[in-house]
Amino acid sequence: MLSGRRLTILRVAGAASIVGLSLYAAQTLWQVGGSAATPFFETWLYPSLLFAAGALCVARAVAVKTERAAWLAFGVGLLAWFAGEAVYSLALDGPVEPAHPNASDLLWLAFYPAAYAGLLLLLRERVREFRKSLWLDGAVGALAVGALATALVLGPGGVGPDSGLLAADLVFVFADVLLLGFVVAGFALTAWRPGRAFALIGVALAAGAVADGYFFWAGAANAELATTIMATLWPTSALLVSLAAWQKPARRTVRMEGWRILAMPALFGLVAVGLLAAHTIVPINVLARVLALGTLIGVIARMALTFQENLGQLEGNRREASTDSLTGLGNRRRLMDDLARAIGAATLHRPAGLVMFDLDGFKLYNDRFGHPLGDAVLAQLGEVLALTVGDAGTAYRLGGDEFCVVATDSPEELRDLALRAQAALSKRGDGFDVGCSYGIVLIPQDARDATHALKVVDDRLYANKGDSRRSTATRQTSDALLQVLRECQPSLNGQVDEVALLARGLGLHLGLRPTDMDELSRAAQLHDIGKVSVPSDILGKEGPLDESEWRFMRQHTLAGDRILSAAPALGPVARLVRASHERFDGRGYPDGLAGEAIPYAARIVAVCDAYHAMTADRPYSVTREPAEAIEELRHCAGSQFDPHVVEAFVELLEEGVRPFIQA
Repeated sequence: MLSGRRLTILRVAGAASIVGLSLYAAQTLWQVGGSAATPFFETWLYPSLLFAAGALCVARAVAVKTERAAWLAFGVGLLAWFAGEAVYSLALDGPVEPAHPNASDLLWLAFYPAAYAGLLLLLRERVREFRKSLWLDGAVGALAVGALATALVLGPGGVGPDSGLLAADLVFVFADVLLLGFVVAGFALTAWRPGRAFALIGVALAAGAVADGYFFWAGAANAELATTIMATLWPTSALLVSLAAWQKPARRTVRMEGWRILAMPALFGLVAVGLLAAHTIVPINVLARVLALGTLIGVIARMALTFQENLGQLEGNRREASTDSLTGLGNRRRLMDDLARAIGAATLHRPAGLVMFDLDGFKLYNDRFGHPLGDAVLAQLGEVLALTVGDAGTAYRLGGDEFCVVATDSPEELRDLALRAQAALSKRGDGFDVGCSYGIVLIPQDARDATHALKVVDDRLYANKGDSRRSTATRQTSDALLQVLRECQPSLNGQVDEVALLARGLGLHLGLRPTDMDELSRAAQLHDIGKVSVPSDILGKEGPLDESEWRFMRQHTLAGDRILSAAPALGPVARLVRASHERFDGRGYPDGLAGEAIPYAARIVAVCDAYHAMTADRPYSVTREPAEAIEELRHCAGSQFDPHVVEAFVELLEEGVRPFIQA
């Protein structure tokens, strides 16, 4: 920030510069003060205006950090211009034209590279994105300006100056043309929104170029000048640059859109066409025609590049329209397109498969940890799903916590892919458990169009989801009851797990369905839940139980039935627990069921529990060796146990399943 005193000094300097410029213009136009005053205006006032412009730019660089380097470069260039005028006025001005190039020429020319540097630094602050099309716009603009300036300054046949003065002036003219082309390129790179400061610089450099071109033409044509008012453009140019320095820095430009994309290249193309058309009436020098032709080539290239960019943008929009922004997977629109193609190519021998997934437990995760982490989990699951599916199919996210997979393969491979994808869409951690349910449709077996396929797969998904929810409720309830059993009867901790492990192994060996396996496992774990109602002195008694104690023990299956039946989800398990001590010959308890009337899973639990009771260390029985226990099972087959189940259990043990002989 500037202090009040410094701000006042700058305002005074600016006002003085404007007054000085006005006096200089008046003198060149009306010869204010007569010819005797001309040396003062040319030797002292004119250089002073250049010095003031340079000093104001340097002051801006010192006072304000933003764009400091750019305005320092302009300040140095203007001061070099001032130094050139001072050297010329004090040392070289005389009756004889000095040789060229000289010290003043070099100092004057030093302004141009400084101006180039300043423009480049300003562009770097203003332009967000240097796209190829904008660079090409700049080149087209520079060529068009060069063609027009060359045609106007050099005349029809070009100029071949005989004097060193004209040669030096020609160098300045070309430097001006290059600088103007650079300005136009800068305008293009800022998407034709350069800001006030850059626009003022463009006007300033254009004014200086007009002055250089005018006096070069006058010298080449030996024209008699009635006034030197055009010379006022030089200090005007310098002061406009200093005025630009104190404008508010511009924000970075937005992307160019709409008609502005082609408006300026089209205008430059019209300039080139106009010059070439004018050549049929008025001769135009070769260089101007070459530059005009180059402009047209650039415009054609610009149109081609715009077409390419539009195609790329269209493809990008199409990709975005069919892509889920969170996971990067295809969205519903992409799914419908791909599904329609897959249906068209599907056959009975090579069907298409549509698998729909819906996450279980994700809402609870979102509620507990928040939506940002929920989105992160969805993105991670989507990535894992895509890797799991790989080349076997295509993964999609329909929105929310729903995903899909479309693949073409045999029914067995499709179901295997569905199971692998289901595992990929599961995530467990401390305090959360996110799994998923799925439905699968084979095409053309189950559906013949995309709409029907989505309806069928949605119905199957939510049918499976209902089973999954019931299974979750069953698991949670049974886990709670198991914990109660462990707390009330610590001696049963190992027993329930080991009997359940044996029962699961035997169930798999017998080929039970997944649903039956789940009920079997829970029944094996909870078959002794009713023992929480049996006095601990009976459960822990060493030696045989008497008849009254056995009456207590035989009630535990009924107690277990009542406990489990209190949870509707455990109703099937309660039925198995009630029947777990029935005998195959009908002499068991509590209902005296016999043979096939005893639930199959209850017969399996009975064999596994009996084997474990014989081989484990229990207070009311003698521990036996595994071979003895197997012999006892075979001896009781047909009376106490189902013979088929006993033989399957023996086969299982002989295949290498570890018998649990320790509690």
